Amino acid sequence: MSSTRTARPETAATEIPPVPLTIEGYSVLHQMMRFRWPAWRQLRPAQKTELIHEATALLGKMEQNPAGQSALYSLIGHKGDLMFVHFRQSFDELNQAELCWSRLRLGDYLEPTTSYLSVIELGLYESTIKAYKALAERGVELHSEEWKREIADTVARQKEAMHPRLYPDLPKHRYLCFYPMDRRRGEDKNWYTLPIEERARQMNEHGLVGRRYAGEVRQIITGSIGFDDWEWGVDLFADDPLVFKKLIYEMRFDEVSAVYALFGHFYVGVRCPAAGLGKLLRGELPK
Repeated sequence: MSSTRTARPETAATEIPPVPLTIEGYSVLHQMMRFRWPAWRQLRPAQKTELIHEATALLGKMEQNPAGQSALYSLIGHKGDLMFVHFRQSFDELNQAELCWSRLRLGDYLEPTTSYLSVIELGLYESTIKAYKALAERGVELHSEEWKREIADTVARQKEAMHPRLYPDLPKHRYLCFYPMDRRRGEDKNWYTLPIEERARQMNEHGLVGRRYAGEVRQIITGSIGFDDWEWGVDLFADDPLVFKKLIYEMRFDEVSAVYALFGHFYVGVRCPAAGLGKLLRGELPK
């Protein structure tokens, strides 16, 4: 009896691809600003009230946006005075958030110092290895249409299951610590040259540290390869800033950080809700 089954290639890929699958959620923009206090002090009280009222209305609307929220933080230290964090559905919407603030009259007193563009990202190391090996064992040709279709199905299932982590509300904790990072130190300490199974092992070990701090700190990882100067951004939210030091210090001792991690500037801020903007611009920290 003749068979109508599609012929398989005689040999499947002997090695699985090195690149893990990822799923992405909100687009994210961090805006670090310096406030022009000398110019602000020249305004009459009535002018200040008018500008604060206008900015408070915009920030309040952005805080409640169901399709991606924004938050304002008062930065501690010399790297800036304020930091805006925006979660949105697309880069277009992030750009719109930028434009909304620049069009405000208060925008005349905000001087950008730096920014960071990224997307919320979850790496699927375990699912990737499982899916790649299953396809190879079945003899599915690497990067064939069938391969691409099944990989797309895997990604879609994972994205649906992880939807709350990909599109979270912006945490309301009092403190935020943000920093960018790479996983390579020159070409002799390049994490990307390791086999995918070894990278998966190291990431699992790395994640175990973070899970021990569940309940004390909320962590959101964003991917920025191709978008900004570093590879990832890390946001840590907590009501006690000391937990940032404890968590990051402990993570320094796992292999992926101790051997490969390189860190950018750290930014620590105190949350300023819309209702507290006027108090902040009077030189008082809202509670």
